[in-house]
Amino acid sequence: MLDLTYDAPKPKTIAGAKHDWELVIGMEVHAQVSSRAKLFSGASTEFGAEPNSNVAFVDAAMPGMLPVINEFCVEQAVRTGLGLKAEINLVSAFDRKNYFYPDLPQGYQISQLYHPIVGEGEVLVELGEGLGRKVRIERIHIEQDAGKSIHDMDPNMSFVDLNRTGVALMEIVSRPDIRSPEEAAAYIAKLRQILRYLGTCDGNMQNGNLRADVNVSICLPGAYEKYQETQDFAHLGTRCEIKNMNSMRFIQQAIEVEAKRQIAIVEAGGKVEQETRLYDPDKGETRSMRSKEEAHDYRYFPDPDLMPLEIEQAWVDGIQASLPELPDEKKARFIKDFGLTDYDASVLTAEVEAAAYFEAVAAGRDGKMAANWVINELFGRLKKEDHAITDSPVSPAQLGGIIDLIAKGDISGKIAKDVFEIVYSEGGDPAVIVEEKGLKQVTDTGAIEAAVDEVIAANPAQVEKAKQNPKLAGWFVGQVMKATGGKANPKAVNELVAAKLGL
Repeated sequence: MLDLTYDAPKPKTIAGAKHDWELVIGMEVHAQVSSRAKLFSGASTEFGAEPNSNVAFVDAAMPGMLPVINEFCVEQAVRTGLGLKAEINLVSAFDRKNYFYPDLPQGYQISQLYHPIVGEGEVLVELGEGLGRKVRIERIHIEQDAGKSIHDMDPNMSFVDLNRTGVALMEIVSRPDIRSPEEAAAYIAKLRQILRYLGTCDGNMQNGNLRADVNVSICLPGAYEKYQETQDFAHLGTRCEIKNMNSMRFIQQAIEVEAKRQIAIVEAGGKVEQETRLYDPDKGETRSMRSKEEAHDYRYFPDPDLMPLEIEQAWVDGIQASLPELPDEKKARFIKDFGLTDYDASVLTAEVEAAAYFEAVAAGRDGKMAANWVINELFGRLKKEDHAITDSPVSPAQLGGIIDLIAKGDISGKIAKDVFEIVYSEGGDPAVIVEEKGLKQVTDTGAIEAAVDEVIAANPAQVEKAKQNPKLAGWFVGQVMKATGGKANPKAVNELVAAKLGL
């Protein structure tokens, strides 16, 4: 389990520059709340519906329509805050963020600038053996999403789909504690993992349900340490925001590109302008989108249609009591209870469904053997066929049944892989498959001894070589296994070959 005794990795410096430059990165992650209804209306949040089919009157800003807060969305935000060990504000308030855009019918976005529902928290990010970084969360506020403008359906017109308008978002704002592109991707991955464990966001980046605005700046060595001491942003370079990133790979690429752009400007004697930029993965460049607005540019003011949001501590305590076991705690338990390596525990807890699958397989069985079969055989096969664990054709009971047959000595590890292949492709009960196909391991020492004697008698030259070089005894073991169709007990074969050869 990651704790603060882990060493933080050194900040990344950019190659090819005249001077050593360090990266400073902060992130604003927009996570769509897992809710069937929108933040201020009862309209559906179903993805992929016909354009403008999930739109209530309030979403479309029809005259006289007033927003009504969705309590479940508030609960999900509180659950997220608690999962990130953050302070929950019992009193919060909504503000109007005013700007015009065709897919924002109201002409403003309802958000929380001054009084967010969640305060300071943290995410602990593992970055390799013995390395970790604590990324501080500054705040989490809830707000409504905008719609979507579509520009590629007609050469002369743009279309607007309001299905996403009013969908509840959690904006999770970090401090500028991230120091490399790799750390940025690891932070997003860890945050996504926690949200999925909590059930507050499905983390689907492809559908835009989790996306990030990435703030990038550069500074000379030592400047970040001064910022840490004083919390004065003046020690850091001017930041530029890369908007709407929904791919971990593209996030890393965009940070690298933007850092090099800023370094080139500064080393040429120029000044980096604070602005919002977009990343073009095809051209491998960021380009200016607009000058970076400050809060006053949006003319924020308290939303007159929504009263301050007041929640009770007892309600928060009830949510706290219902939290599931989170990734760090689950990983630590897997290591302790099942004797797993740090790596295996990380793999098995990466997705909540994978962790549940493994626990079902490991229940009452050897944890290390269960982990080996789940990771190497099942995950390997699923990855090869691009399937998720939820689509596995092999149930935990079936895989557990194969492990039970190995443990009882009914089948060898080699035959077990053949049984796994049958179960994966055709289904069925492993025990029944072994009986019907005659795959049960031969444990009769008399039958095994006869096979060993036959192989030795047929290969006198190999016998002499094996007596000179005991490592060659493995050849006899292989021949016996071949002669018995792989059914002989490998341990018994090894012992009998060694005894017969006098090794």
